[in-house]
Amino acid sequence: MKPTVLYHYYEYSHGPFRNLSDLPMKEAQKVQRQLKQAGKGFASKRSDDYMSSRRELEDKARRMFIAKGGTPLRSRPHYLTLGETPWLQEWYTETRKIELPIEDFNPQIISFTYGDLFPTMRYGDDKPYRKQVFTMQEIFSIIDEFGLPQEWNREGLHGPERYIEAQVWDDKPLLPYLRKLNEKSGKETT
Repeated sequence: MKPTVLYHYYEYSHGPFRNLSDLPMKEAQKVQRQLKQAGKGFASKRSDDYMSSRRELEDKARRMFIAKGGTPLRSRPHYLTLGETPWLQEWYTETRKIELPIEDFNPQIISFTYGDLFPTMRYGDDKPYRKQVFTMQEIFSIIDEFGLPQEWNREGLHGPERYIEAQVWDDKPLLPYLRKLNEKSGKETT
């Protein structure tokens, strides 16, 4: 069965859809250093060149998506997973998740990688989904052929692909969910 829901996992105290890449480079590097020094969560294990590598890969993914007809409105994506990925909850101290129906997203603003963007673009083997960005239509064909990594590689024993990552290149489809969260918490919506 094909997944129909996108999931966004995040640290409760920081809130959803907070992307280091949205910050100026120096500020992003400072935050990354603080995360590393705190030694908590997955982000504390990243290398010192993480931010420059990340931006390079995001630029590449954006160019590839445009070449396939995508129309990204953001320069940096929001990250989600296609289908539930319970082990990502280990990345955070107080994990929260948002579930978003994929039907709420215009295919022109969402790209996919078969696995996390980092290993997908950097891992050196001959699997046909490496170093690729897929459209919504394409990712479902890849799932038909290879299955969901969340199912066949739950523990990460068979390679770096443990989920399908969705890169959302627009804020607009996320705004209704952010409004709901703000209403629940009593925050004013902008």
